[in-house]
Amino acid sequence: MTIILAMVLFGVLILFHELGHFIFAKILGVKVLKFSLGFGPKLFSKKIGETEYILSAVPLGGYVKPLGEEPGEEIKEEEKHRAFNFQPVWKRAAIVFAGPVFNFVLAYFIFIAFLSINLPVVIPSLNSISATVEDVAKDSPAMKAGIQKNDTVISIDEKAVNDWNDMAETFSKNPGKELSLKVKRGDNIIAVMVTPESVKTKGEKGDEPVVGRIGISKKMNFKVVQTKSIFMAPVKGIEAVYEWSILTLQVVEKLFTGNLSPKQVGGPIMIVDAASKAASAGVTAYFGLIAIISVNLAILNLLPIPVLDGGHLMFMTIEALRGKPLSEKVMTIATKAGFAMLMLLVVVVFYNDTIRIIVPWVQKSIIK
Repeated sequence: MTIILAMVLFGVLILFHELGHFIFAKILGVKVLKFSLGFGPKLFSKKIGETEYILSAVPLGGYVKPLGEEPGEEIKEEEKHRAFNFQPVWKRAAIVFAGPVFNFVLAYFIFIAFLSINLPVVIPSLNSISATVEDVAKDSPAMKAGIQKNDTVISIDEKAVNDWNDMAETFSKNPGKELSLKVKRGDNIIAVMVTPESVKTKGEKGDEPVVGRIGISKKMNFKVVQTKSIFMAPVKGIEAVYEWSILTLQVVEKLFTGNLSPKQVGGPIMIVDAASKAASAGVTAYFGLIAIISVNLAILNLLPIPVLDGGHLMFMTIEALRGKPLSEKVMTIATKAGFAMLMLLVVVVFYNDTIRIIVPWVQKSIIK
């Protein structure tokens, strides 16, 4: 069931993205040869009109292939007016830009649906997500261990801490167990040992489970977008998309400047895990996850990296300013560099997913 939920999630995100490219290509008179959901071996294909619609085996991507997209592609004289590479810059840019725009649109529709039924859209601040301590309780395990205000916990027992909730969950699951922490204090990394004290809490079933606490806290800051008027939902939906976009850009900026660890980047396996957890939490949590990932996908696709939509838009901007495109040699080198960057990112996210999800799952299976 988990795999099905994840495939639906990926499918919806990819479908909307590629629909943007497809619809705008059609509107602007460009011939579309193929529309594929997924990539790799074909599972199903059917030609309707001039376009072949394809369902492919690997559900982690998709593509729209317009006529004349490939360099050196042979095009009949009578079809050149409908070929992608014979279109003016603004038309090509509009077709490329439409993919990320449709991901924003998907998130917008979901947020409108939530707001229309009085469900708020909650956007955390970046500071609230991070595992940075704002207060240390007197005589607490944290104080005895030497943890101070503004310290940031970066790992527990050599396992990277992704965010505040991740850290809190680890402490909660380990009452009475000594844990090895690495803490960032200014420009220094400090190793400390702390033992969460055992605390009884009230469970959902009336029981009193024992959890671990070390006596640290922080003020959780959230931006809440909501409305009681269904007529204001479309306006507030724009605000929700904007706020999530700003948060995504802040994360990207901190990753590139080194203020956020690459270990916090996740990929398909993490999304599968998140999809399963969101679905178990309910329909709204599942669709909320789709909306958030859709905004993330739109922003990341607009980064000026060759092979991404943003890279193509960067080349087109340069072409518009120069009055002619870059040389094929320069484009090829830039594209190869962009592909290398993308492959490096793929390696990083799969490594993170493996360490974060697969390894603990295997360890639990062995213990059982």
